[in-house]
Amino acid sequence: MKRISFIVLLFLSLTGYSRPASEIIFEYVDPLIKVFPESSFFRPSPAHADVARGEHASFQFVIRGNSGIEELRVQVSAPTNKGSELSDIKTGFVDFVRVGRTNPEPSRDILSSASGYFPDPIIFEESRDVPFGTTQPIWITIAIPEGAATGNYEGQVKVSGLANGESFEKVMPFTVEVFKPIIEQSSLWVTNWFFLDRLHYLTESDQVEKYSQEYWDLTRVMAKTLADYRQNVAMISPLDHVEFSFQDGKWAFDFSNFNRMVKLFQEEGVIGRIEGGHFGSRIDGAWDGDFGLKVPEQSEDSFTLELQGLDQQGTKAFYSQFLPALWENITKMGWKEHYVQHIADEPIDSNADSYIEIAKFIKGILPEIIIIEACHTSRLAGVIDIWVPQMNFLNEDMNFYKERQEQGEEAWFYTCLSPKGEYANRFIEQPLIKTRLLHWVNHKYEIPGYLHWGFNFWGSGEGIVTAENPFEDTSGMIVSSGNVLPGGDCWISYPGKGEIYPSIRLEAMRDGIVDYELLQRYAKRFPEEAKELVGTTVYGFEHYDTNVLEFRNKRKIILQALSQ
Repeated sequence: MKRISFIVLLFLSLTGYSRPASEIIFEYVDPLIKVFPESSFFRPSPAHADVARGEHASFQFVIRGNSGIEELRVQVSAPTNKGSELSDIKTGFVDFVRVGRTNPEPSRDILSSASGYFPDPIIFEESRDVPFGTTQPIWITIAIPEGAATGNYEGQVKVSGLANGESFEKVMPFTVEVFKPIIEQSSLWVTNWFFLDRLHYLTESDQVEKYSQEYWDLTRVMAKTLADYRQNVAMISPLDHVEFSFQDGKWAFDFSNFNRMVKLFQEEGVIGRIEGGHFGSRIDGAWDGDFGLKVPEQSEDSFTLELQGLDQQGTKAFYSQFLPALWENITKMGWKEHYVQHIADEPIDSNADSYIEIAKFIKGILPEIIIIEACHTSRLAGVIDIWVPQMNFLNEDMNFYKERQEQGEEAWFYTCLSPKGEYANRFIEQPLIKTRLLHWVNHKYEIPGYLHWGFNFWGSGEGIVTAENPFEDTSGMIVSSGNVLPGGDCWISYPGKGEIYPSIRLEAMRDGIVDYELLQRYAKRFPEEAKELVGTTVYGFEHYDTNVLEFRNKRKIILQALSQ
């Protein structure tokens, strides 16, 4: 009988028969699984999340009809447990974006899309139309209060809309089990570099006047978004926010806007550390070129920052006055314990000497200053305090970085357009679990920080070509070298009008930061069990267990153990 039914259905489908318009597929899919617009088969599973207090429960539901759907709406009944309610709920629709330049060094598990579109942005809107032939993911995030009662919470999600003019409504229950551990502030240092010159993407205009009220309001939106996703380091450049004046051979500095910027990020809960933006860069732009420092040059009534060599006229004179003034301001504001400083990005072996010369000059004026740098060389011992090698360089030279940690320095890692291949990263074409496992790597190798350059590098600039509309194409190219920026490398968030939309990758990253906190506690209380569990999840820098069901089981083991 079953075989006959199958043959009948196959015949009907081949002859163009379509099922009734009112037939709507509505299923739950684990939020670590990427759902494509053409996805059509889903293995039924209960909608359930296991969480600690203070984190978030995420759910992904999918809907697909055999016709277009109009005015699709989602309504969530807050989950309850014996009178307690989880009411802080956000609902969005996952949008699809293109990856126009495929990763040139793909991993074995790279994802492909027949349509050419990948799920990534989470758009907050009351309703949307779903085109015929499209599977629409629905994303629900529930914030779990630190004081929530433990136990099992039950809620339901209802979807409704029109299909071929007929109204429909479907309901599905879901559950959240809240465990005893409480996740408060993150101990893992996390920085995503943000770009305030892209704030106009959040408006209807082509630019936002620097330091206007609109500028400060939108900067606060940026800060709040970063804090919501557990970033606790903010890169704020003093050179970009200080007003200069020069008279009779002496420089004067007004730090008002810099101080306002730092305080804004403090108020929103981002700053555990202030990451002072780079003082310098490669003078001629060549990858192996020597480094210089930015020096203000007066042009009519304003100053512009120009790159100069350390020995060029005026460079040392400027920094000999600027650095003590900066440090005096930082000390007065009570930020000395939180402040770290970049000099110039990604020094390599061939230009390390010029970097060392600048660093020693700066340390000679401010011996207390902590230097942090994303670096491609180990030749900087004695001048760097926080090493941030690219993840593959950390892997290749782990003994060196462990030695630096033993000397009282810090070693983080960063990812960007590299490493590719089997390494975990944030690329859209990778399985989503790999983004989450980045911070399991932090735990396994005792690496206390993570850096990424691109929180919101929407549009082209600084030698990088990307689509001007970040929803059109998420890949890019570095002009001078032709290097491909894999899809999603330039941004992990998307612009809305007056708001910033997260991506499913940003959600996975936030949850991975929470995983790090749970793993730290688990390893402290149950060291042997933790070593085994982590070791069978992250086998090495280029080898992971990406089985989502197994990952969920392991995480529940951690929550149960920490609830004892």
